[in-house]
This record gives sequence, C-alpha cells and structure tokens, in this order.
Amino acid sequence: MPPAHSLTRLYSRPGFLLRRAHQISAAVFEEECRSVGLTPAQFGVLTVLRATPGLDQSSLARALGFDKVTVLRVLRGLQARGLVARSAVPQNRRNLSISLSDAGAALLKQAQTPAERAYRRLMAPLSAEQQAMLVELLQRLTEGLEDDARAVFVPPDQT
Repeated sequence: MPPAHSLTRLYSRPGFLLRRAHQISAAVFEEECRSVGLTPAQFGVLTVLRATPGLDQSSLARALGFDKVTVLRVLRGLQARGLVARSAVPQNRRNLSISLSDAGAALLKQAQTPAERAYRRLMAPLSAEQQAMLVELLQRLTEGLEDDARAVFVPPDQT
C-alpha cells in the first residue's frame, strides 16, 4: 500500500477542493432548508424566476449555468409541487414561459431565512476579509474559464 502522503497532491488540487466544498455547501444548504424542502438547484430556479418571470427553459438554464436536462428535471419537480407554472409563449408555441406560482413565491419567501443561515454557516470558518476574497477569487476563476464550461452561463436581463 502506498504511503498516505502520496495523496497530498490529490487532496490539495483545486478541482478536488472545489468539488469537496460544493458537496459541503449542498449538504449545509439542504440541512438548513429541510423545513422548506428545497435543494440549492430548486432555490436557484425559484430565485431567478422571481427576478425574471416568464423566462423560457433555455434562458433559465443559461441563467444558472445548468444544462437543459438538469433544468428540466428541476422544473418537473417544482411543477409537480405546484411551485412553478409553464405556459406556451403566444409568439412561439414551441417555447414555454416559466413563472412562479403564488405557492412558489410564498415558499421562496419562507426559504430566505434558512438559505441565509446556510450561507453564514458555510462562510463561518473565514473572516469577513477572507469571505470577500474567496468570492472574488471564485468569480475571477469562473469568469476566466467560462469558455471551458460544459453549460453556458448567461445572466438574464433584469430590465
């Protein structure tokens, strides 16, 4: 069996650490938001739809950096719970407009406190300066490598 120190390089790689941080972030979010029954992806979809109601599925996927299959799966779950509604766009019957239902808006409002608690818990090991630095570095990393992403990220216009 190779010595444990041979794993040091693996465990210090950014990809390994980012994946592990994502696992922890999702676990913390899901634990804090258990009372409202939302995953991070569902919370993201509801938040984008609140800010930009009536997006089509492709625009919603781009607004979150999700692939179309993932956004479809999340939407189906939210629609089954009555949290979103999909309707045909008058100009293009093949496109569906997605919006929050009243129940979705109410649940999203209820989720704000536990989601904020999850955020504070995730960032708690860092000082305020380190928190700002982490966010800045992650933004710089994702912006600098955006062309390598599997799913396109295009924030929607909020006009």
